[in-house]
Amino acid sequence: MVITGDVTSPQLLAAVEDLKSEAVASGAALEPVGVTVEEARDLLLVDLPLPGGGDRDAEQDAVRTLREDVVPRTVGAVDGVDVAVSGPAASSMDFTAAVTQRGPWVVGFVLVLAFGLLLASFRSVVVAVKAIVLNLLSVAAAYGVLVATFQWGWGESLLGFESNGVIAAWLPLFLFVILFGLSMDYHVFILSRVRELRDGGASTSEAIRRGITSTAGVVSSAAVIMVAVFSIFATLSQVSMKQLGVGLAVAVLLDATVVRGVLLPATMRLLGEANWYLPRWLEWLPRIDHGGAPAPERVAAATSARRLEPVDR
Repeated sequence: MVITGDVTSPQLLAAVEDLKSEAVASGAALEPVGVTVEEARDLLLVDLPLPGGGDRDAEQDAVRTLREDVVPRTVGAVDGVDVAVSGPAASSMDFTAAVTQRGPWVVGFVLVLAFGLLLASFRSVVVAVKAIVLNLLSVAAAYGVLVATFQWGWGESLLGFESNGVIAAWLPLFLFVILFGLSMDYHVFILSRVRELRDGGASTSEAIRRGITSTAGVVSSAAVIMVAVFSIFATLSQVSMKQLGVGLAVAVLLDATVVRGVLLPATMRLLGEANWYLPRWLEWLPRIDHGGAPAPERVAAATSARRLEPVDR
C-alpha cells in the first residue's frame, strides 16, 4: 500500500496503526505488517502480506476487503493524503478489469474495420460477413482448447504442467488480435485468387475449385511453419507461454485445414452467385482489379488504339 502526502502527521500515523490491526483482524492481511517512511517524508509504504498462500481468489478477496472496507475506515479518512493498494494481486485485478471493460471496444473496432476493408475489396456483403464469421470460428476454437487444457486440465501430463485453473489475463485479447490477423491473411489470399478467376470469365464453382487448389500449397506450407514455431512455446516451463503456444498452434492448424480447406469452399459452393451480392445503394464502392479480366474501359481504349494504328502497306 502506497500513501502520499503529509505522512508524518500524528493523525495519519495513528490511522496506520488502526489499519494494521483492522487488516489483520478482518483476515485481509497477515502479520507482520511492515511500515516504511521514505527519506523525503512524503511517501509511506505499508507492506501487507496477503492470506491464501498463492490462492488467486483468496488474495483478490483480501484486496477487495482492504480497498472497500479497511482503507476507507482508516487511512482513507485522513485529509490530505492519497492511498493506493498495489502489489501483484491488485495489479492482476486491475488489469483484468481494464481488459473486461475495454476489450469489447477493441474487438468491435477490429470487426468493423475488417468488414469495411473486405466489403471495399471484394464488393460483396456476403464475402465480408462470411469472412468475419469464419475468422471468429478459428478464435473460438483456440479459446475452447485453452479452457479444456488449462482450466479443465486435459493433457497436463502430455504438456508437463499442473493446471491452476486460470488463463493469463492478457492472453484472450492478445490471441484474438493475432489470430484474427492471420486468419484474415489466409482468407484474403484465397478469395483474391477466386475473384481473379471469376473476373477472368470462370464460373463461381470453377473459380472456387481452381482458387482453392492453386492456393492450397502456399497456405499449407505457411501453416506448417507457424504451427511448428508456435509449438515451441508449448514446451516452455512458464504456463502463460504454454497457453500462448497451444492457443496459436491449434488455431492456425484448424484455420488452415478445417476452416479454409473445408468450410470456406463449402459455404461458397452452396451460396453460388449469391457470394457476390452487393446492394444497389453500395454500387458507389470502387472496383479493385484482382488480376482477372481487364476492366471494360481499358478494353475499349485498347480496341480504339488498335483501330487508329496506321496500316503498313
